[in-house]
Amino acid sequence: MGQVVVVTGASAGIGRASAIAFARRGAKVALLARGETGLDAAARDVEEAGGTALPIEVDVADYDQVEEAAGRVEKELGPIDTWVNVAFSSVFAPFTEIEPSEFKRTTEVTYLGYVYGTRAALDRMTPRDHGTIVQVGSALAYRGIPLQSAYCGAKHAIQGFHESVRCELLHDKSNVHVTMVQMPAVNTPQFSWVLSRLPKHPQPVPPIYQPEVAADAVVYAADHPERREYWVGGSTAGTLIADKLAPGLLDRYLAKTGFKSQQSDQPKEKAHNLWHPADETEDYTAHGVFDDRATTRSYQVWASRHRGIVGGLAAAATAALVVGRALSR
Repeated sequence: MGQVVVVTGASAGIGRASAIAFARRGAKVALLARGETGLDAAARDVEEAGGTALPIEVDVADYDQVEEAAGRVEKELGPIDTWVNVAFSSVFAPFTEIEPSEFKRTTEVTYLGYVYGTRAALDRMTPRDHGTIVQVGSALAYRGIPLQSAYCGAKHAIQGFHESVRCELLHDKSNVHVTMVQMPAVNTPQFSWVLSRLPKHPQPVPPIYQPEVAADAVVYAADHPERREYWVGGSTAGTLIADKLAPGLLDRYLAKTGFKSQQSDQPKEKAHNLWHPADETEDYTAHGVFDDRATTRSYQVWASRHRGIVGGLAAAATAALVVGRALSR
């Protein structure tokens, strides 16, 4: 039959890379996004990778559209096995330079889009007692940074929402699972099409990872959804640990470095996708403009998946150190 997967925000970035990754395994992939040109190109990528594509134009901020899309997926592809929430928008600007309507729109897309997608998925998965929902998160779901108040607020909201829903499913002893993948800085088109009031072109804070690294983590999480969340990249792990240990110190560090580090030397783009899709007439692909600075692997991801091996090696190293010290005495 083939796995039936729904990916929101599938026309570019992590969403598109994830759709392609599922397609390589022969999955039937429903691609939900707004931009017609980007969607069509992503559908071709899925077909070329060996999957079956169903592109659907959807604004995830509209629950009725999401619900209608979910119904169409089950009618045309079959029962949904996996739902991946990725779609988002944002504004790069100091908080007081973001209009209330812009903040609201960001919240509706980035937070409520996940809520609506999760609801549409659960309404179908729960009666069957089968299915997995993957929430694509960010290190910024735990750690807020300057110039991204709307995005950080939405990601924090998703984190709390995810934990609540997971607890409810555990209480019901459901075989439906939700898991979350906390991402690092990723080379996606968002930095070219997100609304920005910064003087220079926005950039991800290094180290930067290619979207395929993120997509691989999404597929792995979908296959192993019992864990409450996954961290991708050493920078994500370092940020979350530092925020736990010294959040006040991190506040001051980001106050000093967070403005400059999020801007490149290039002039900013004029187009943005807050109200209308940037890829309506142009395909941006999965990658952004930082290919020359992005890495294609994460050793932290490998270590996270092989915690038994890493733990064994650490224990062996510790034992060797103890023995060595005993012998030296």
